[in-house]
Amino acid sequence: MFQRKLVCLAAAAALSLATLPAAAAEKRTLCVFDIVGQSGDVFNMMRDYRTAALAWGVDFDLKVYTDEKITTEDLKAGQCDAAAITGIRGRSLNSYTGSLDSVGSLPSYRHVQEVIKILSSGHPKINEKLVSGQFEVVGVAPMGAAYLFVKDRSINNVNKLAGKSISVMEYDEAQAKMAARVGMSPVLSDITNFAGRFNNGNVDICFAPVIAYSALELYKGMQANGGIVDYVLGQLTLQIITRHERFPAGFGTKSRQYILTQFDQAMRIIENAEQEVDQKWWIRIPEADRVRYDAMMRESRIALRDEGVYDGDMMRLLRGVRCKLDASRAECVNPQE
Repeated sequence: MFQRKLVCLAAAAALSLATLPAAAAEKRTLCVFDIVGQSGDVFNMMRDYRTAALAWGVDFDLKVYTDEKITTEDLKAGQCDAAAITGIRGRSLNSYTGSLDSVGSLPSYRHVQEVIKILSSGHPKINEKLVSGQFEVVGVAPMGAAYLFVKDRSINNVNKLAGKSISVMEYDEAQAKMAARVGMSPVLSDITNFAGRFNNGNVDICFAPVIAYSALELYKGMQANGGIVDYVLGQLTLQIITRHERFPAGFGTKSRQYILTQFDQAMRIIENAEQEVDQKWWIRIPEADRVRYDAMMRESRIALRDEGVYDGDMMRLLRGVRCKLDASRAECVNPQE
């Protein structure tokens, strides 16, 4: 019922577009991070978003960036009125939504969808969390599950990670702390060079979503005896963040509801990318190991929350979603997040 209502709202917005005078729409700039550029899936999604936004009184000029750091800096400097960036990069602007990408917190895409529904619900207490200073998160979309890509498939359990080198994003404290926690050597990298370091054999491991398999040619780094450890370490998200004082009242709510209706479209992009992965690369792990890793991830999230890396309110929300979908989890009996 809730999903049907949102679809009807999106349809009504599209209908009103035809009667909206062009002069009534305010000109604003939306800076889009897409490592592939204008031909990328993210930029194409934002083209559709631009069309929808006309009905809410905003006419976006889209600017594509292939460097996420510059995208974020331009938003902070006011050169962009809004930006589409990853949740990990956006954590510096909103720690609540920036904690969506926390380690092991969303085991499946169903979990991701449930959380996005809550964030798009329009509940006043949720809306308050989506605004942080001059910035507002006006949309969250899935970018895919992230895994460990390894150059040696014998690295198939956590005990074998010790002493291995791994590319970690220099702007994400969580990745470096997690790597050090299990004895790995973190190599500070960014979106422009982490894949190259893995492909060239300069690091043993990299952490990435499956969509990077083809886009960044990670299969090169796995040749000939590597693989992908089949355990979801995190769910990456795309987040649209505005300088909210530059937008009409109610823009954020309309935007979040629209982005929710695009969940299936985003999932088709992810699923198409996942289908490109040759099944030979997957390193399957025993169920007993999964249970142990779940406990490790939980301990790590609690530690990172206590260190101020993750937002405590988001951690409670994510635990609530996990327990809603699987009440048998140990954390549902003894909640610590």
